[in-house]
Amino acid sequence: MKRNLIQRISVILCTAVLFLSCSSDLNFDQVNDFKIEPVFVANVAHFNVAADQIEDDGTGHVLPPDVEGFDVFKNKFLNDNLIKAELNFEIENTFNRALKVEITFIDANDQPKETITLNVPQYNGTVNIIKYPTEVFEGDRLAMLKQTVKVGFVITVEPGTGDISGNLKLKSGATAYMRIE
Repeated sequence: MKRNLIQRISVILCTAVLFLSCSSDLNFDQVNDFKIEPVFVANVAHFNVAADQIEDDGTGHVLPPDVEGFDVFKNKFLNDNLIKAELNFEIENTFNRALKVEITFIDANDQPKETITLNVPQYNGTVNIIKYPTEVFEGDRLAMLKQTVKVGFVITVEPGTGDISGNLKLKSGATAYMRIE
């Protein structure tokens, strides 16, 4: 009998606890305050140029300009939510001459908007990997970048003696900072 009574009391207490709950007023307007700020990292461009790909145009040895389509900003979501971009460049040079690499951002009217110049020292027999300072795009500079539909690359070999030999490798990456509200 005692056991049955204890069992009944336990059931009643457990049932009573189930009917107790905490609640608060829900504020569905909190969704209006929702904001996330993801960061994305991606490779942008890379190339490996050998000495036999260089032409002499009479003003210095120049790699024929290479213009690539750059349709990243056709994506409305990215265009609307990008608040900052950083571009990083790394070059490995085994050319027996100093070089200049020009990266030009071109708009839909084929007008150059900005050119980044990377001076590359001559190969001296040791590892020659150069990491350039990060190019930061914010404000007006970011607005210019968002207008870019093509990117042009020009490589100029600085004057020197002897035949040109070696390779030039460029790697670049981007870090995109977004704000989604």
